[in-house]
Formats: sequence, structure tokens, C-alpha cells
Amino acid sequence: MSVSTMIGIGVIVVLVIYLISIYNKLVSLKNRFKNAFAQIDVQLQRRHDLIPNLVESAKAYMKHEKDTLEKVMQARNQAVTATKAAAQHPDDGGKIKQLSQAEGMLNKALANFYAVSENYPDIKANQTMQQLMEELTSTENKVGFSRQAYNDSVMHYHTYREQFPNNFISGFFGFKETEMFEVESEEVKQAVKVSFN
Repeated sequence: MSVSTMIGIGVIVVLVIYLISIYNKLVSLKNRFKNAFAQIDVQLQRRHDLIPNLVESAKAYMKHEKDTLEKVMQARNQAVTATKAAAQHPDDGGKIKQLSQAEGMLNKALANFYAVSENYPDIKANQTMQQLMEELTSTENKVGFSRQAYNDSVMHYHTYREQFPNNFISGFFGFKETEMFEVESEEVKQAVKVSFN
């Protein structure tokens, strides 16, 4: 074997090892954001489990608000379906986007429920309702933290995936872009009204 042949083989071996390391890093980052989504899934399941208890407890006080309670349950059921679909394929950007939209609708329905419940002082005084609302608020905070960890993992994955020459490896082996989990809320989009009167 000539020296140039050995050098050529050495270059090929180094190149193959480099490409393998890129592939393995992509797998690692993909698994990291899948695990981060699993943490969101746990918190969303808890949230979805609390909502029927909240609605059931409110029924006794909000007899004339049947429509509001039904909208909360419909939005909750859509969110449960979207969560299950996203949990099966957390690397599918379309499923994550559907989940984001379903959770946004649930947030809107809950916000409406909270606004209507303000008209019922007995609800505020009820210990069970207070406890459920506190648990729901705590769970929503945990969802927010989990969502942030997931989005950070996705961003890290996207950044590595898009770098050169990683973009060739990710394209060849089908490492697709996914979506951030961002729940849009109409309340957040609206401008804050300040009055000094």
C-alpha cells in the first residue's frame, strides 16, 4: 500500500467518524426534546384531569351557565385528543401546532369560565372550588415551565440541525424541523387598558 492510499483511507475514516458523530448528536438532541415533551404531557394530563372536577363542582352554583361549562368541557376534550396525538409523535410539527391551538382554545374557555364565576360569590367561598382553582393554577405554572424547557430543547435541536454540514446529514436521514409549543391567548394579544380616572 502506498502512502497516498493510506492517507486517503485515513481521510475517509476520519470523515465517516465525523459524520457518525453528527448523526448521533442529532439523535441525542431529538430524544432530548421528545423527553421534554413527555414532561409537558404529564402536566397537561394533570390539568385535563382537574378540569372535570372543577366543572362538576361549579355546576351546583352555575345552573344558569350550562353553555359556559359545556364549552370548557368541549375545549378540554379537544385538548386531550390533541395531547394524545402529540404525545405519540412529538417530532411532528403539525401535531404540536394542533396541540398549541387546542390548548389556546382551552385557555380561552377557562378564562371565560373564570370571568363568569366572578358573578357567583358562593363559588369563591367554596373550599373545594378554591382548592381546585389553586391546583389548576399551580399545574398551569408547571405546564409553562415544562413548555419552556421543551422549547429550549427544540431550539437547540433546530440550531444544530441547520448548521453546516449538519444540514446535509439531517436532510439525508430525515431529521425534520418541528414546532415550538406556544399557546396563543387572546388576552395576551390585547393591549392593556390603563385608566387614571
